[in-house]
Amino acid sequence: MFNLKEALEEAEARYIKLGKMLSDPEVINDQQKFKKLAKEHANLKELVAKYREYKEIIVGIEEAEELLELDDDEETIELANMELEELEPKKEKLEEILPLMLIPKDPNDEKSVIVEIRAGTGGDEAALFAGDLYRMYSRYSENQGWKVEVMSSSSSGTGGFKEIIFVVEGKGAYSRLKYESGVHRVQRVPSTESSGRIHTSTATVAVLPEVEDVDIDINQNDLSIETYRSSGPGGQSVNTTDSAVRITHEPTEIVVSCQDEKSQHKNKQKAMRILRSRVQEKIEAEQQAEVAKERKTQIGSGGRSERIRTYNFPQGRVTDHRINLTTHQMDSILDGDIDEVIESLIAADQTEKIKQMY
Repeated sequence: MFNLKEALEEAEARYIKLGKMLSDPEVINDQQKFKKLAKEHANLKELVAKYREYKEIIVGIEEAEELLELDDDEETIELANMELEELEPKKEKLEEILPLMLIPKDPNDEKSVIVEIRAGTGGDEAALFAGDLYRMYSRYSENQGWKVEVMSSSSSGTGGFKEIIFVVEGKGAYSRLKYESGVHRVQRVPSTESSGRIHTSTATVAVLPEVEDVDIDINQNDLSIETYRSSGPGGQSVNTTDSAVRITHEPTEIVVSCQDEKSQHKNKQKAMRILRSRVQEKIEAEQQAEVAKERKTQIGSGGRSERIRTYNFPQGRVTDHRINLTTHQMDSILDGDIDEVIESLIAADQTEKIKQMY
């Protein structure tokens, strides 16, 4: 059974121990070990500071309550009550915060992300919707001060995308966008629909933390690299040189193609960035498969086959099915104002993780 006080005491004891280890000459001389321990120490610093503040508040409350019991001086009683009025709300606030701070951090949270959007069922409407989602994430990212770079795209010819893959570079991008993985559904009347009938279309979103060279070792001998001429809509050749690149990672059979750049070298660089993240995702998915079977969080697995959200145009309504959240601010959401939805998903995720701790 999880005990909050014990967990906090353990965290404080570990923090003190790490502080001593970091001043040990043997540890200092081992830079790899030193960096690892220093990072753990830094991660615990805020939690321990809050816990120590909490313990001081508890002592203050106990002393004030003791004065109320033992002293009948009016001025002393008034001061004790004032102390309690100040300390009780702080205690309650910290009792909310401390369990959240004990939730293990996702090691990928601070990373940039690779987002893949693919049109699903619904033909041209699905492709247009994929374009809507791309614009939504682009505008949200710009509002966050993050940089967006398209890695690969396949346009539909109607203003949408059959597929678009892009990088969002910025600290903490994964911590917020990771909840967007899954199937997004749209309900609206297509401009070509004369009878006014509502069509339902889908697009699939995958959000992968960007993986650096140092995070994963891909053996170059495991790669099959092909070059070919890039082409535009309808197979029209747009390049007279073999600048497009297709890379196959043979152990996992993952294939990545890039043709947006005129330079073969740039296309290969982009393809490798996508490939690294997909290979890492597959490795982690296999490692976590058994855990996922036994314990599925409230907000869902974030799997690409899971329907997570519906955008209903006739009613101007957006519903996130994982947390039963409905809002009628669809226009602003599609314009990139998705903080309310993301904050609700984070809160639900944290609540579920705290339940699992107990």
